[in-house]
Amino acid sequence: MASPVVHSLREQIREYIVEGIVSGRWKPGERIVERRIAVELEVSQTPVREALRELEALRLIESAPNKGVRVRGLTVADLEEIYPVRAGLEQIAAELAAPRLGEDVSVLEPEVAALYEADRTSDAEAQVRHTVAFHRELVRASGNAVLLHTWESLGIEVWTALSIRWLGTHQQSYAEEHEAVVEAFRRRDPRVGELVKQHVLDCAPRRPAAGA
Repeated sequence: MASPVVHSLREQIREYIVEGIVSGRWKPGERIVERRIAVELEVSQTPVREALRELEALRLIESAPNKGVRVRGLTVADLEEIYPVRAGLEQIAAELAAPRLGEDVSVLEPEVAALYEADRTSDAEAQVRHTVAFHRELVRASGNAVLLHTWESLGIEVWTALSIRWLGTHQQSYAEEHEAVVEAFRRRDPRVGELVKQHVLDCAPRRPAAGA
């Protein structure tokens, strides 16, 4: 019976570390000490080690012999690799979800409403949170558990937040572009999958133009 508890604890530790990275407590290149986290959270080092292993799989941290674990430096190249994969997954999700969302888009509407408020107050944290929640609901509406798991494994929320914090990839308006996606589902646009794919790619960070 211990397994669910361990799993829950590992997830909590993972979120604690992610929050520390996103908030800037641990900066790029800074070492994360496994033993110190275990002491802070009053847990054994085993679930901490498991959480760090998951974050290394997400490429948020990196480990090296005799050097310990450090926060990776995020580059535009990292995000350039993630966004096309994410866009492809969301295109498939949108096509699978189209019949369901064509009937009822209510799962998406609260996130759009929240984005209008976040845009109005220039709340970057809320913009990230509700943007990711919108896309998670879209993928969930596909009804495909494998697709949702694969999408979740990309660490979308973390990478989005870090791209804003470290690369300054911030937009003025998030609500209107997501409202346009909702409208595409509502009118049963046959190109909705392609529209969602392009929507995701348009959000990707861009390298500075040569000579800029």
